[in-house]
Amino acid sequence: MDTAFAPDGAPSCSSLTTKELQQNLRAVKQRERPVRLLFEIPSTRIVDRVLSKHVVYEVVVMRSGSFDSHRVSVERRYSDFSRLHHKLLEEFSEELEEVVLPRKLLTGNFSPEIIAERRLALQDYLAELYAVRCVRHSPLFPRFFTEQERKRAQSLLRAGQFEPAVQQLQIILGIEEKLLPWQNPTLIVPTLSALAVCYRDLEQPEQAFATAERALPPARRYGLKHYRASLLDLLVDLGYQLQRPVAQLQEELTALRDAERGEVSTRSLKELVVQEFV
Repeated sequence: MDTAFAPDGAPSCSSLTTKELQQNLRAVKQRERPVRLLFEIPSTRIVDRVLSKHVVYEVVVMRSGSFDSHRVSVERRYSDFSRLHHKLLEEFSEELEEVVLPRKLLTGNFSPEIIAERRLALQDYLAELYAVRCVRHSPLFPRFFTEQERKRAQSLLRAGQFEPAVQQLQIILGIEEKLLPWQNPTLIVPTLSALAVCYRDLEQPEQAFATAERALPPARRYGLKHYRASLLDLLVDLGYQLQRPVAQLQEELTALRDAERGEVSTRSLKELVVQEFV
């Protein structure tokens, strides 16, 4: 018997067996599974200096709900976790009553058994934090994963070391992209802007143009006028260099500056990024 099809080309419900309906339902649920963040601490290393010794934990951030092949990781010490916990307690003490940071140990910190136990405990701690809605929407949460890298990136930018700056910025962008469903959508504008500046100074105009072009829509949508003007200025300049049509971008920049009557900064994107990235 021929199978009946719905107008969109999919088999109609009346033509499917119970087993096929169940399979279809599972497939729909799989596609609609909500995206969550997952945290893994797969490795550690001991940093032994002349006057200090500490353990560094590799923290990997992944997204569930679909295959995430882009694993982004940062390194953090126990003191970084402790600092985050105390900052969160200042704002969300009631919500975090049942979320406990693993205790600091006075002895045995560097034994393999203790390090392995602490690694798993901190991994569970991040998952528990993320489960608290007010925490995952707080700016303190993404700052834990990006603050150190942002400081390094700004120092490298100021020193004109653009290649290592790109490496730090790519880590930051990767984490911010994973956090976007729960964070302010403007989060990635400064990072993309900094990347565009680096690509331009590395004489990679195509990448610089594409990156700045990606940063412009959220800068428009969320009223980031200073970034919007500086991005438009960069895009117009690069557009001429790349022989791209830039008339509309030029008109938008002129209209923005005229409408704001001098309130919009005339700083270049590089000046803006160097001064305000952190």
